[in-house]
Amino acid sequence: MADDGEKGMVKRQTAEVGVAEAPYLAIFVDVSSIIDEARKSVARSVNATMTTVYWMVGRRIVEFEQSGEERAEYGAALIRRLAVDLSERFGSGYSRQNLQNMRQFYLLYPPGEIRQTVSGISEATASEVSYDELIAAFPLPWSSYVRLLSVRNENARKFYETEALRSGWSVRQLDRQINSQFYERTALSRNKAAMLTREGKAVAEDHVSPEEAIKDPFVLEFLDLKDNTRRKTLKMR
Repeated sequence: MADDGEKGMVKRQTAEVGVAEAPYLAIFVDVSSIIDEARKSVARSVNATMTTVYWMVGRRIVEFEQSGEERAEYGAALIRRLAVDLSERFGSGYSRQNLQNMRQFYLLYPPGEIRQTVSGISEATASEVSYDELIAAFPLPWSSYVRLLSVRNENARKFYETEALRSGWSVRQLDRQINSQFYERTALSRNKAAMLTREGKAVAEDHVSPEEAIKDPFVLEFLDLKDNTRRKTLKMR
């Protein structure tokens, strides 16, 4: 939707070129909505692809660790070396911390659990998960999953994940709900439904625009645009 500033701009432009204001405003709003939805779709697609790729990277790291020496130092050395080599080839999205997140992400969402969630297959040992199943299994942006990784209580983590998806929380709101111990407060509440309705709904000021979603640091790192964007900004100063 066009805001007041955009409508004011439209009024000035239509007055200058002699276009009828009401019909032009209608088409301007329609075209703006089309572009906004397209940008949202791009942001969702990039996040879904990124999350799937990071799960696959985490799986490969865990598989490599399991086939090697059973020592913590072995896994740490692997991640240190991968961080250096991958960062050199693909950019800053593959730091040691990010690779640790990918490894932990895979461990928290094992193949059997994903297949059971997406396709109803309850084989806990199922190891083959298709790309489409992975895309469907991770509807939240990667930044939200990174925040969820810090929640150690499995029930709390699943609660926040479910509510974030159901209520459309941005990562900012998810972070605030976790910090305010929303799960614990809801568990202690005598009227859990009212608590979820009152405090669980999405907050307007936390809305993430398509532009913000695309400029998410994780997205820029994944596309190797973060450093390029910074260099471009410095050149323009």
